[in-house]
Amino acid sequence: MTVREKDAAPTNDRLVREIVTPEGVPLRLRLAERGERLAAVLIDLSIILGVLIAVTLLALIILPTKTYGWAIGFGLLLSFALRSFYFIFFELRWQGMTPGKRALGIRVIDRAGGRLTADAVFARNLMREIELFLPISLLITGAGGSWADLFTTIWIGLLVALPYFNKDRLRTGDIVAGTWVVEAPKASLLPDMSAQRQRNEAAGPVHFSEKQLTIYGIYELQTLENVLRQAGPNGVETRESVAERIQKKIDWDPLSQPMSTERFLEAFYTALRGHLEHRALLGKRRENKHDIG
Repeated sequence: MTVREKDAAPTNDRLVREIVTPEGVPLRLRLAERGERLAAVLIDLSIILGVLIAVTLLALIILPTKTYGWAIGFGLLLSFALRSFYFIFFELRWQGMTPGKRALGIRVIDRAGGRLTADAVFARNLMREIELFLPISLLITGAGGSWADLFTTIWIGLLVALPYFNKDRLRTGDIVAGTWVVEAPKASLLPDMSAQRQRNEAAGPVHFSEKQLTIYGIYELQTLENVLRQAGPNGVETRESVAERIQKKIDWDPLSQPMSTERFLEAFYTALRGHLEHRALLGKRRENKHDIG
């Protein structure tokens, strides 16, 4: 898997990056704006703070007066748990998104083009404790004295400003985890490729089983459409490689129904699209092949 900063077709957008997926498909992605990242973090922190205040107040109301000390201790423990696991939970559950990131349309991805792993999610978010939460706690308590407060403030300022001083807009957690924060493609099915569907129908139906179609999700459908639309000298080679990978993944025997690479991919695209649209109508969305929900 490789990462390239320059596309085969030149672009003037300095925020565009290209990754090559494990299937060998080059995809262009655009880095998230700094303002979007900041707004997403503020939304998430607001949610964390709101939950913390609500639960703490509820505990103070329910518990007897003599146990207020326990309520405060519980609030501190809850604060640590929320700030430690909120981001980890959502980025693992929503494939690189938190409520704040989802609201702004951005997500975390692996810079090498692979799946976003749990190790990467843990690494980038545990670094936030060192970058932000722990220093802020020291400032609030004032335990270190004036000089310590000064150095802590400088520390926070330097790490918060780090994305402004590197071209990929990486914070410390991204550097450690090998991740990017990019604009997320819309989680909706792309416009139908009607011309391809008509050609498939004219050539006769190609049947795929339910088991074969449930292997992939919306992300793979969008990737496949990019492959089918890809032009240039590398397009044919890319389509042959992708077709071979799909056939191996779904256990398809090419001899059972001989056809060209283009027809196989177009037929599989049409069948997969129909399958995902049907599931979406039933409220069962599958974002990608790793989504087991």
